[in-house]
Amino acid sequence: MHTFYHFGRYFMLLHRTFRKPEKWKVFFRQLFRELENLGLNSIGIVLIISFFIGAVLAIQTAYNMENPLLPNYLIGLMVRDTMLLEFSSTIVALILAGKAGSSICSEIGTMRISEQIDAIEIMGVNSASYLILPKVVAAVLFFPLLSILSMFVGIFGGWITIIIKGLTTSAEYIAGLHYSVQFYYIGYSLIKMAVFAFVIASVPAYHGYYVNGGSLEVGKASTRSVVYSSILVLMFNLILTQLLL
Repeated sequence: MHTFYHFGRYFMLLHRTFRKPEKWKVFFRQLFRELENLGLNSIGIVLIISFFIGAVLAIQTAYNMENPLLPNYLIGLMVRDTMLLEFSSTIVALILAGKAGSSICSEIGTMRISEQIDAIEIMGVNSASYLILPKVVAAVLFFPLLSILSMFVGIFGGWITIIIKGLTTSAEYIAGLHYSVQFYYIGYSLIKMAVFAFVIASVPAYHGYYVNGGSLEVGKASTRSVVYSSILVLMFNLILTQLLL
């Protein structure tokens, strides 16, 4: 019953969140602020992790291809498909759940315990729409762009690695990237990331919005929000993979 209680309260919060903003000018100002906080400030960690993952994928694929009958262009093919199908959506989403999700929960939770949300409600403003809607919209708009960026950087990291270590030639790696190109994989990855972005923004916002107590409870709520967001990302990854592939 406790689980159903949280499900019901979560969807009631979403109902309040997706109402028409009182002032569109204020909404867009908040939206651009969240695009910077959640999106632009996450570019660095996505670039670094994607580059090294692409490099590791290239090395592992090369060292596991000891059979001389296997062509070297499979290195590029494996790096490309792994980045497009799984890493640049699911793994990047798990990273963002830890970075952006904890930030959202701690920000809203701090406003709750300091009674700033109560003050907003007293002024007649829909606090859920004012605080949460810009975060959800910013995440859904920007996180797919981070996914695309991760794809390119990961493939580039694999290319740099095979050149430095001499695992194969640049021509063979690029041939693997061009082999049997499935543009649907990119759309599949972007759809998944859009769903993950909604989860990453809304679940931590829920935990922060209804936090009770002091700063210690805000920290515990941030931890719970990251854990639940990560579980939901993996669950929706399984569901969407089954539906879309």
